[in-house]
Amino acid sequence: MSKEPKCKKCRRAGTKLFLKGERCNSPKCALVKKAYPPGPKGKRGRRRLSEYGKELKEKQKLRHWYNLTEEQFYGYVKKVLGKGEAENASLVLVQNLETRLDNVVNELGFARSNSEARELVSHKHFLVNKKVVNIPSYQVKVGDKIAVRPGSRTKGPFENLPTLLKKQQTPDWLTLNKKELKGTIKRKPTLDDISIPVDISSIFEYYSR
Repeated sequence: MSKEPKCKKCRRAGTKLFLKGERCNSPKCALVKKAYPPGPKGKRGRRRLSEYGKELKEKQKLRHWYNLTEEQFYGYVKKVLGKGEAENASLVLVQNLETRLDNVVNELGFARSNSEARELVSHKHFLVNKKVVNIPSYQVKVGDKIAVRPGSRTKGPFENLPTLLKKQQTPDWLTLNKKELKGTIKRKPTLDDISIPVDISSIFEYYSR
């Protein structure tokens, strides 16, 4: 993963990517305090980008949103195009990214960001259909049930989870049982379910160069 500070990634993208969870909705958000790109020329404003530059920017936004390396992200794009999904490429790509286990954990409110969700999944804190799964990229399916492992519920990251979940609003394609700390994949996500500020079609243009 890039070692660039998370807040700089948002400032460079020009939009909130919610890489630091609750902090991104507070006055402490770097994009609120410094609404210009990082670097010595940032305050001069955002320069006009070429088509390639625009495509690169959109690709970086989506990649950082899901906390993926370039290799991982390209793997998802290549997989979609390799299956001849050109007409529905944007939808298929987003569905594959949204249904990663780490992203679902984040969307359910069990973690504060995708990066934290990835770490918690790797440390075996979650069950999928009552079995421990420690692979962040694991693809969940409709009907799958995701839960915080009983033995983890009294540990640091989850001690105040029931209280935090009272304000949690999950996407319509997921259901959340806040009392039992369980979630279910109700249906596949659609483009309308996703609030990512990105032009997904331009990402395929970027990789087709």
